[in-house]
Amino acid sequence: MEENNQEHFIKNIEIKNFKCFEDFKAEGFGRVNLIGGKNNVGKTAFMEATYVNTRVEDVKSFTSALTDVKDMRENLNILAELITNKFKEKERHIKSLELFNKLNIISNVNNISYNIEEIDSVKKYIFDIKDKTKTINVNDFSFIYSRKSNVNFIDNFGLSNIEIIHSYSFIQRKDEESYLNSLLKLLDSRIESFKIIDEIPQCKVNNKYCEITEFGDGVRHLISIVTSLYQSEDGYIYIDELDNGIHYTMLDELWTVVLLISQKLNVQVFATTHSKECIESFNRVQLKKLDETQDTYYFEMARNSKTDRIFMSKIDSEQLEYELSHQGRFRGE
Repeated sequence: MEENNQEHFIKNIEIKNFKCFEDFKAEGFGRVNLIGGKNNVGKTAFMEATYVNTRVEDVKSFTSALTDVKDMRENLNILAELITNKFKEKERHIKSLELFNKLNIISNVNNISYNIEEIDSVKKYIFDIKDKTKTINVNDFSFIYSRKSNVNFIDNFGLSNIEIIHSYSFIQRKDEESYLNSLLKLLDSRIESFKIIDEIPQCKVNNKYCEITEFGDGVRHLISIVTSLYQSEDGYIYIDELDNGIHYTMLDELWTVVLLISQKLNVQVFATTHSKECIESFNRVQLKKLDETQDTYYFEMARNSKTDRIFMSKIDSEQLEYELSHQGRFRGE
């Protein structure tokens, strides 16, 4: 892969006033980035902020990204919510805008910020996107959902059925269905194939198709990861708890898939884990140097014991190997 194909990759980022981050900076990201650290140190929040930064193109995508981040944490399904009218569409977006007031995320690929101000006794939403400012009266604002198809976030629950159906179409366009089937068989030897039947994701076992809800979490998570990688061509994928539901014996194969497909389709990957086994697997696979342009890194997040500020350290494969084999200070959980 030529260097100029990576122009869209996040290399550095600064996050202000987003969840646990007051003023956070990190740099040195590559094509595949695994984020580790203790619980509640901000791994998922970091991925959410980076996701918002790479997804925003205009006001519509800005508000949609913030709403999606809020919904992911609350385990809400946007489409199901709209169908049941649990919340009105405009109210959902307003709640998200109120939640993320004073947000500022700057990276080498995008510069976004957002503020709420009272001007002449009227609430105004002020958006700054790539150094262009737009001020909108809340009463005049039109809330329309918008997203990039090649910027995808997989939470630890995996994709919904509707999302799987959409992302699977990207595998079909490249005639790679058999590749996904082979991976599912490695995860569960009973599985013969995967198909969308009557708009329901199903796996074939003993010549009978069953909904994927009848299998473990690992099946949905694997399908979510592989199909989303294909959907994210020339874009980004964020995978929270990559190893969720995946048996440790399958992790090397999964990391091999992530490294090879991301290189082939020019996808930047950010993933988190709570598992030392997942970190060990990641390092085993990256040490194999599967391609000449391999650009993979492990990052450790922690809090400064004196200032309580969150920081991120980049650990190369050789140093990571040493720490893994010598009971180093790092923790993946």
